[in-house]
Amino acid sequence: MISVVIPTLNAEEGLPACLTALVPAAVEGMVREVIVVDGGSSDRTHRIVEQSGAELVHAVPGRGEQLRLGAAQSRQPWLLFLHADTVLEPGWEREVAAMIERIDSGRRAPTAAAFRFTLDDVGFWPRMVEAGVAIRCALFRLPYGDQGLLIPRSLYQQAGGFSRLPLMEDVDLARRIGRRRMMVLRARAVTSAVRYRRDGYLRRSARNLSCLALFFLRVPPRVIARLYG
Repeated sequence: MISVVIPTLNAEEGLPACLTALVPAAVEGMVREVIVVDGGSSDRTHRIVEQSGAELVHAVPGRGEQLRLGAAQSRQPWLLFLHADTVLEPGWEREVAAMIERIDSGRRAPTAAAFRFTLDDVGFWPRMVEAGVAIRCALFRLPYGDQGLLIPRSLYQQAGGFSRLPLMEDVDLARRIGRRRMMVLRARAVTSAVRYRRDGYLRRSARNLSCLALFFLRVPPRVIARLYG
Protein backbone atom coordinates (compact mmCIF):
# COMPACT_ATOMS: atom_id res chain seq x y z
CA MET A 1 0.00 0.00 0.00
CA ILE A 2 2.77 2.48 0.99
CA SER A 3 6.25 2.92 -0.42
CA VAL A 4 8.52 4.82 1.98
CA VAL A 5 11.30 6.88 0.40
CA ILE A 6 14.17 8.12 2.57
CA PRO A 7 17.04 10.23 1.16
CA THR A 8 20.33 9.84 3.02
CA LEU A 9 23.83 11.24 3.21
CA ASN A 10 25.94 10.06 6.17
CA ALA A 11 22.79 9.32 8.14
CA GLU A 12 24.03 6.57 10.47
CA GLU A 13 23.04 8.45 13.61
CA GLY A 14 19.35 8.96 12.93
CA LEU A 15 18.47 6.31 10.36
CA PRO A 16 18.06 3.30 12.71
CA ALA A 17 15.32 5.03 14.73
CA CYS A 18 13.66 6.28 11.55
CA LEU A 19 13.49 2.75 10.16
CA THR A 20 12.43 1.18 13.47
CA ALA A 21 9.36 3.44 13.63
CA LEU A 22 8.18 1.88 10.36
CA VAL A 23 8.21 -1.70 11.65
CA PRO A 24 4.65 -1.82 13.11
CA ALA A 25 3.18 -0.58 9.83
CA ALA A 26 5.28 -3.11 7.91
CA VAL A 27 4.07 -5.94 10.15
CA GLU A 28 0.47 -4.89 9.47
CA GLY A 29 1.14 -4.87 5.74
CA MET A 30 0.65 -1.13 5.35
CA VAL A 31 4.27 -0.36 4.49
CA ARG A 32 5.16 -2.66 1.59
CA GLU A 33 8.60 -1.31 0.67
CA VAL A 34 11.22 1.04 2.09
CA ILE A 35 13.59 2.66 -0.41
CA VAL A 36 16.66 4.45 0.90
CA VAL A 37 18.23 6.67 -1.75
CA ASP A 38 21.80 7.42 -0.74
CA GLY A 39 23.80 10.34 -2.07
CA GLY A 40 27.25 8.89 -1.42
CA SER A 41 27.56 8.21 2.31
CA SER A 42 30.98 7.44 3.76
CA ASP A 43 29.73 6.26 7.17
CA ARG A 44 27.73 3.14 8.14
CA THR A 45 24.54 4.18 6.32
CA HIS A 46 24.84 1.45 3.69
CA ARG A 47 25.34 -1.27 6.32
CA ILE A 48 22.33 -0.08 8.30
CA VAL A 49 20.13 -0.18 5.20
CA GLU A 50 21.31 -3.65 4.23
CA GLN A 51 20.75 -5.02 7.75
CA SER A 52 17.25 -3.53 7.87
CA GLY A 53 16.13 -5.23 4.69
CA ALA A 54 15.30 -1.93 2.99
CA GLU A 55 16.16 -1.35 -0.65
CA LEU A 56 19.29 0.72 -1.25
CA VAL A 57 19.45 2.97 -4.31
CA HIS A 58 22.54 5.02 -5.18
CA ALA A 59 22.19 8.57 -6.49
CA VAL A 60 24.08 11.79 -6.91
CA PRO A 61 23.80 13.98 -3.79
CA GLY A 62 20.89 16.40 -3.74
CA ARG A 63 17.68 15.77 -1.84
CA GLY A 64 15.35 16.78 -4.68
CA GLU A 65 17.04 14.38 -7.08
CA GLN A 66 17.18 11.60 -4.48
CA LEU A 67 13.50 11.91 -3.63
CA ARG A 68 12.54 12.01 -7.29
CA LEU A 69 14.57 8.88 -8.01
CA GLY A 70 13.12 7.03 -5.03
CA ALA A 71 9.58 7.80 -6.14
CA ALA A 72 10.39 6.56 -9.65
CA GLN A 73 11.75 3.29 -8.22
CA SER A 74 8.73 2.70 -5.95
CA ARG A 75 5.75 0.47 -6.79
CA GLN A 76 2.97 1.15 -4.29
CA PRO A 77 -0.08 3.45 -4.79
CA TRP A 78 0.85 5.63 -1.79
CA LEU A 79 4.17 7.38 -1.14
CA LEU A 80 5.61 8.43 2.20
CA PHE A 81 8.70 10.64 2.05
CA LEU A 82 10.75 10.89 5.25
CA HIS A 83 14.02 12.49 6.28
CA ALA A 84 16.50 10.10 7.86
CA ASP A 85 16.60 12.06 11.14
CA THR A 86 12.80 12.06 11.55
CA VAL A 87 11.03 9.47 13.70
CA LEU A 88 7.26 8.96 13.48
CA GLU A 89 5.67 8.58 16.90
CA PRO A 90 4.11 5.24 17.94
CA GLY A 91 0.61 4.77 16.56
CA TRP A 92 1.11 6.97 13.50
CA GLU A 93 -0.02 4.14 11.26
CA ARG A 94 -3.57 4.15 12.69
CA GLU A 95 -4.25 7.75 11.66
CA VAL A 96 -2.63 7.18 8.28
CA ALA A 97 -4.72 4.04 7.71
CA ALA A 98 -7.92 5.99 8.42
CA MET A 99 -6.91 8.74 6.00
CA ILE A 100 -6.03 6.28 3.24
CA GLU A 101 -9.31 4.42 3.70
CA ARG A 102 -11.34 7.63 3.33
CA ILE A 103 -9.51 8.63 0.16
CA ASP A 104 -9.40 5.19 -1.46
CA SER A 105 -13.14 4.73 -0.78
CA GLY A 106 -13.94 8.04 -2.46
CA ARG A 107 -15.27 9.68 0.71
CA ARG A 108 -12.49 12.27 0.53
CA ALA A 109 -10.76 13.84 -2.46
CA PRO A 110 -7.09 12.87 -3.01
CA THR A 111 -5.10 14.77 -0.39
CA ALA A 112 -1.50 14.91 0.79
CA ALA A 113 -0.59 15.04 4.47
CA ALA A 114 2.31 15.99 6.70
CA PHE A 115 2.86 15.13 10.34
CA ARG A 116 2.93 17.50 13.31
CA PHE A 117 6.46 18.90 13.71
CA THR A 118 8.28 18.19 16.99
CA LEU A 119 11.92 18.60 17.99
CA ASP A 120 13.68 16.09 20.24
CA ASP A 121 14.82 18.76 22.66
CA VAL A 122 13.50 20.33 25.84
CA GLY A 123 13.14 23.96 26.83
CA PHE A 124 11.59 27.19 25.66
CA TRP A 125 13.14 27.56 22.19
CA PRO A 126 12.20 24.14 20.80
CA ARG A 127 8.58 24.78 21.76
CA MET A 128 8.70 28.22 20.13
CA VAL A 129 10.01 26.73 16.87
CA GLU A 130 7.26 24.11 16.97
CA ALA A 131 4.64 26.80 17.52
CA GLY A 132 5.96 28.77 14.57
CA VAL A 133 5.79 25.71 12.33
CA ALA A 134 2.23 25.01 13.51
CA ILE A 135 1.18 28.57 12.64
CA ARG A 136 2.80 28.35 9.19
CA CYS A 137 1.02 25.09 8.48
CA ALA A 138 -2.34 26.34 9.76
CA LEU A 139 -2.22 29.51 7.68
CA PHE A 140 -0.55 28.32 4.49
CA ARG A 141 -0.56 24.48 4.56
CA LEU A 142 3.16 24.68 3.81
CA PRO A 143 4.99 21.88 5.63
CA TYR A 144 8.72 21.26 5.37
CA GLY A 145 10.25 17.91 4.50
CA ASP A 146 11.15 17.11 8.11
CA GLN A 147 7.40 16.74 8.75
CA GLY A 148 7.22 13.90 6.25
CA LEU A 149 4.90 13.84 3.27
CA LEU A 150 2.23 11.20 2.66
CA ILE A 151 0.66 11.44 -0.79
CA PRO A 152 -1.27 9.26 -3.24
CA ARG A 153 0.86 8.43 -6.26
CA SER A 154 -1.81 9.87 -8.56
CA LEU A 155 -1.66 13.25 -6.81
CA TYR A 156 2.14 13.18 -6.70
CA GLN A 157 2.26 12.64 -10.46
CA GLN A 158 -0.43 15.23 -11.10
CA ALA A 159 1.58 17.81 -9.14
CA GLY A 160 4.72 16.99 -11.12
CA GLY A 161 6.68 15.29 -8.35
CA PHE A 162 9.85 16.57 -6.73
CA SER A 163 11.99 18.91 -8.77
CA ARG A 164 15.77 18.55 -9.07
CA LEU A 165 16.48 21.40 -6.66
CA PRO A 166 19.47 21.74 -4.30
CA LEU A 167 17.10 22.90 -1.54
CA MET A 168 13.48 24.01 -0.97
CA GLU A 169 12.32 20.96 -2.92
CA ASP A 170 9.77 20.32 -0.17
CA VAL A 171 8.24 23.81 -0.32
CA ASP A 172 8.25 23.71 -4.11
CA LEU A 173 6.18 20.52 -4.19
CA ALA A 174 3.85 21.61 -1.36
CA ARG A 175 3.11 24.82 -3.24
CA ARG A 176 2.21 22.88 -6.40
CA ILE A 177 -0.01 20.49 -4.43
CA GLY A 178 -1.88 23.50 -3.04
CA ARG A 179 -3.26 24.29 0.40
CA ARG A 180 -6.69 22.81 -0.39
CA ARG A 181 -5.10 19.41 -1.03
CA MET A 182 -2.77 19.44 1.98
CA MET A 183 -3.54 18.54 5.59
CA VAL A 184 -1.55 18.12 8.81
CA LEU A 185 -2.10 14.94 10.79
CA ARG A 186 -2.28 14.82 14.58
CA ALA A 187 0.54 12.24 14.79
CA ARG A 188 3.95 13.75 15.40
CA ALA A 189 7.14 13.54 13.40
CA VAL A 190 9.96 13.91 15.93
CA THR A 191 12.98 15.52 14.27
CA SER A 192 16.56 15.83 15.44
CA ALA A 193 17.40 19.20 16.96
CA VAL A 194 21.14 18.80 16.34
CA ARG A 195 21.30 21.57 13.74
CA TYR A 196 19.33 23.95 15.95
CA ARG A 197 21.62 23.31 18.91
CA ARG A 198 24.70 23.62 16.72
CA ASP A 199 23.69 26.85 14.95
CA GLY A 200 21.55 28.35 17.70
CA TYR A 201 17.76 28.36 17.66
CA LEU A 202 17.40 31.99 16.65
CA ARG A 203 20.04 31.83 13.96
CA ARG A 204 18.70 28.58 12.48
CA SER A 205 15.12 29.86 12.49
CA ALA A 206 16.17 33.10 10.83
CA ARG A 207 18.07 31.14 8.18
CA ASN A 208 15.02 29.00 7.42
CA LEU A 209 12.73 32.02 7.16
CA SER A 210 15.23 33.83 4.92
CA CYS A 211 15.42 30.84 2.57
CA LEU A 212 11.64 30.69 2.41
CA ALA A 213 11.32 34.40 1.72
CA LEU A 214 13.96 34.33 -1.02
CA PHE A 215 12.31 31.32 -2.61
CA PHE A 216 8.96 33.09 -2.82
CA LEU A 217 10.74 36.14 -4.22
CA ARG A 218 11.78 33.77 -7.04
CA VAL A 219 15.48 33.79 -6.20
CA PRO A 220 16.89 30.63 -7.88
CA PRO A 221 17.41 27.81 -5.35
CA ARG A 222 21.03 27.40 -6.48
CA VAL A 223 21.66 31.01 -5.43
CA ILE A 224 19.96 30.44 -2.07
CA ALA A 225 22.09 27.33 -1.60
CA ARG A 226 25.27 29.34 -2.20
CA LEU A 227 24.15 32.01 0.27
CA TYR A 228 23.28 29.63 3.08
CA GLY A 229 25.25 26.47 2.36
